[in-house]
Amino acid sequence: MYTAAVLTVSDRSFRGQRPDEAGPLVCSLLEEAGYSILETGVVPDEQPDIEAALVRLADQTGAALVVTTGGTGFSPRDVTPEATLAVCERLTPGIPEAMRAASLAITPRAMLSRAAAGIRGGTLIINLPGSPRAALENLEAVLPALEHGLKMLLGGPADCTSAFS
Repeated sequence: MYTAAVLTVSDRSFRGQRPDEAGPLVCSLLEEAGYSILETGVVPDEQPDIEAALVRLADQTGAALVVTTGGTGFSPRDVTPEATLAVCERLTPGIPEAMRAASLAITPRAMLSRAAAGIRGGTLIINLPGSPRAALENLEAVLPALEHGLKMLLGGPADCTSAFS
């Protein structure tokens, strides 16, 4: 079992003007997959706030996985990818590439996602869209591979050949 934290990035949810729908759905999917949710939170679309939350979740909670929802589009306030890239030490470009590829089978708008993913210390950080449906579709696309990646990230023995046997 791995630990996770879910961070929703939304001005309206932060101000209490709209309920956070994507965050709880992402938590449910992660729990169904065996993850233990350590913390959830909502921050506004402000890069310093997002960066601070990501650093705290990665460095202080012990979460193996931090998933964000929201702030990955083209709006001038959509800065979640920039915040993620600013705090990560290593990038994991295959994760957002796989999410976009899977989403393109559903909608051509998937190519507009600017989601990023990377590693900070022993934590994998992944950006998901803010739409509840899109967040679930994107997470479902990569969830099967995450256990192997987290096992390697956390220094455990990872059999790289098991997927091919």
